[in-house]
Amino acid sequence: MKKLLAVLSVVFLISSVFPYVNPDYESPIVKVVEACAPAVVKIDVTKTVRSSFFDPYFEEFFKKWFGELPPGFERQVSSLGSGFIFDPEGYVLTNYHVVGGADSITVTLLDGSKYDAEYIGGDEELDIAVIKIRAEGKKFPYLEFGDSDKVKIGEWAIAIGNPLGFQHTVTLGVVSATNRKIPKPDGNGYYVGLIQTDAAINPGNSGGPLLNIHGEVIGINTAIVNPQEAVNLGFAIPINTVKKFLNTILTQRKVEKAYLGVTVMTLTEETAKALGLKSTSGALITAVQKDSPAEKAGLKEGDVILKVDDQDVRSHEELISIIHTYKPGDTAVLTVERKGKILKIPVTFGASEEEEKTTGEETIGLLGVTVSEITPADRETYSIPEGITGVIVKESSGKYGLQKGDVIVAVYVNGRRYDINSVEDLKKVVSKMKKGDYIALYIYRNGARVFVSFIYR
Repeated sequence: MKKLLAVLSVVFLISSVFPYVNPDYESPIVKVVEACAPAVVKIDVTKTVRSSFFDPYFEEFFKKWFGELPPGFERQVSSLGSGFIFDPEGYVLTNYHVVGGADSITVTLLDGSKYDAEYIGGDEELDIAVIKIRAEGKKFPYLEFGDSDKVKIGEWAIAIGNPLGFQHTVTLGVVSATNRKIPKPDGNGYYVGLIQTDAAINPGNSGGPLLNIHGEVIGINTAIVNPQEAVNLGFAIPINTVKKFLNTILTQRKVEKAYLGVTVMTLTEETAKALGLKSTSGALITAVQKDSPAEKAGLKEGDVILKVDDQDVRSHEELISIIHTYKPGDTAVLTVERKGKILKIPVTFGASEEEEKTTGEETIGLLGVTVSEITPADRETYSIPEGITGVIVKESSGKYGLQKGDVIVAVYVNGRRYDINSVEDLKKVVSKMKKGDYIALYIYRNGARVFVSFIYR
């Protein structure tokens, strides 16, 4: 008993001499979370998707053995993401891939209150969107924007979101890098200029805010690297990129993107050697559109674009993705190789919207597409050579395997070829199709010519 009392006395003395460390300390992260979490929302979405079978096993079975799924059933699927209120009237920023094409949107606040929301506008390529909470007369807590151009590597980064449905999860890390570039999961272009962070980001975090230590939004959490390949590699769209386009999203429901006016291809090592170039990667200009910003800036066929401002260009897809983070009227300095010499060429971008106003869009229900005449902006975006004529697919339901950016050059009906030079040409051919006809669409896609065939039923 005496020994036990002695041990307890020693423990008491030690605890008296050495109290716990930092008794009055509170992490500044706590204050950021307390101030910002009420403006972060959980977003639940339902969408209608086309499917031939309700059982995913049979979908994969038919894809494997028959190539594509025939037109069939539609079903509703549910998904979730995050967002944050940036205006007291209830306007919410999130990712386009979270809310694009939604049939219904519901947001849940920190206090558990739920509201319906409506889609205001956005852009699939930039992956930004705005929704508005339906609650007349109510004022909501909101977040302030920071300045992502001033973000420094190593500074604190705080993510708040709803990973895997765990509402209002907070993770902490640092800004690991800036100006990152990664391919999109669907292979359609690149995310560019991203902020990289090691703050844990998981499915469901998409659309949520990346905050600095002052509680300001510096980015929208958007993408992660496959956890099977690496961990703690998350990426956010810089908030300054969002701010460029926010006004047009709110007023026009979409963004106005920059237009350069070139047709380009990815420079390969073999092409570089054949042309006597020093560079072995970049975007090789194969044509300059007449009266375009590129022509006015002095760009020429055969030039290789290596950089746009401080962003490296390694392929034509990267070039287009970078250009589309600028708005019309913005000025950038292009680093160009011309016949072995490196030049710095300033250019003021035009508006791709102006190019698109020269032609209207038409929906061709039988093919499940919306098409239009090919504009110079289309030729730049999809690297369509001047010699290619036809109509371009602007939107596609996926019916018969048609894709956005496809150029329908010709249509074959029961062995007879019809050249397509306008939307009217396509409409006339489609209007004559009868059930049982064998149809083949001659398509220009990603530098190759392919056939898409089906029986009209």
